[in-house]
Amino acid sequence: MKPLTSRRQVLLQSGGGFGALALAGMLQSPGLAQHGVASVHHTPKVKRIIQLFMTGGASPMDLFDFKPELERLHGQMLGPKEKPEGFTAPAGALMKSPYRFSQHGQSGRWVSELFPKQAELVDQMAFLMAMTTKTNVHGPGTYMMNSGFLLPGFPCMGAWISYALGSLTDNLPTFVVLPDARGLPYNQQGCFSAGFLPSVHEGVVLQANAKVPIPDLVPDSKYSFANGDADREGLGLLQMLNKQHSQTHPGDSRLEARIASYELAAKMQLSAPEAFDLSKETQQTHTDYGLSEPSTDDFGRRCLLARRLVERGVRFVQVWSGPQGATNNWDNHGNIQTELPPMAKSVDQPIAALLKDLKARGLDSDTLVIWTTEFGRTPFAQGSLGRDHNGGSFVTWLWGAGVKPGVAYGKSDDWGYQAVENKTWCYDLHATVLHLLGIDHLRLSVRQNGIDRRLTDVHGHVIHEILS
Repeated sequence: MKPLTSRRQVLLQSGGGFGALALAGMLQSPGLAQHGVASVHHTPKVKRIIQLFMTGGASPMDLFDFKPELERLHGQMLGPKEKPEGFTAPAGALMKSPYRFSQHGQSGRWVSELFPKQAELVDQMAFLMAMTTKTNVHGPGTYMMNSGFLLPGFPCMGAWISYALGSLTDNLPTFVVLPDARGLPYNQQGCFSAGFLPSVHEGVVLQANAKVPIPDLVPDSKYSFANGDADREGLGLLQMLNKQHSQTHPGDSRLEARIASYELAAKMQLSAPEAFDLSKETQQTHTDYGLSEPSTDDFGRRCLLARRLVERGVRFVQVWSGPQGATNNWDNHGNIQTELPPMAKSVDQPIAALLKDLKARGLDSDTLVIWTTEFGRTPFAQGSLGRDHNGGSFVTWLWGAGVKPGVAYGKSDDWGYQAVENKTWCYDLHATVLHLLGIDHLRLSVRQNGIDRRLTDVHGHVIHEILS
């Protein structure tokens, strides 16, 4: 019997060799792992995570970090005389928050009037009040909060979690990214990169507001030949070619890995449409998430989709608020009075609805929600009413499984300029998240270019003070 023609030969004989080039690119791509590489080091409290990332640098002293001293010193020129690195302008006068703060819950947590819905839930949250970073620049700051490094090329937290623990389901991705409808954040898809880990672990970007959230998942109707019979015949041929390739390349797992990715795509043809069908939710749920209001529809839709995805087994979902650039995000250089309120309004009701919905469904027992940003803003005015970049201090909160409710850790100075007590880095946040997932951050590493790389680099400690 004549040996079966190799898949490389088939592709060489079709399309003038372009098919072979495509196959070569596929076979050179990093392998894909179906399962995680690490056994948990201790009993996990968290199975799935939703991260809410505010692009641009959400202003702490106008949202969660009340600073009465700014009211007393308002208008005084007490800031640095020379422009610090990463500031876009010299520091102006100290500027009080234009927003009223009040205390909420039994914990007495101070919250701005811009977040009335989240304020009702502060007794369920744990606040990191002294987050800090190494930079005042958006790109490096966003990289650092996601990967622990200022430069590109390193796996983000979602990729590390995917690599370590693998999937909770075999018909949806492990790590999903839901960007703002207006565009991707700073660094574009670099924020969701798997870096030197196998590419299967990078974030799968889904456009929640698009008519087709996942491009090319099903064939276009204009291609009549792409039907079930053609699929079956094509897959049968490919199965034979794949088998021969595996026999002639016994030590090469890349083809098997690529096949796994296509199998996932095939399974998603059945599972993804159902997961994305928000019409199955009640009208009350739509109202709760703000889907009937233009100001909250986009972020609310993605928060609701995040709940549906984790409910169906997606392990890590990242929801971004704001694109990169000078407008429509949390980068409020021009006027904190006009630029911050619409951003706060767009997320406040959806976030509160998400937390209540998770709790009502019992998902709070194994789901962690993280709210954060890449850095804070200055207590000094930029121009007359704006605030500049400030890596010195910002706020993060956590909610859900394994989190001690109603507590706060760390403190910034009286102006909110620098973290001064229990300073917390991204390394500590990442170590804490891994700990909740049952992973010792010191033991999760990959050898890369002669270095044992970790999500937490050579830093990080678990913040036990905020854990239950």
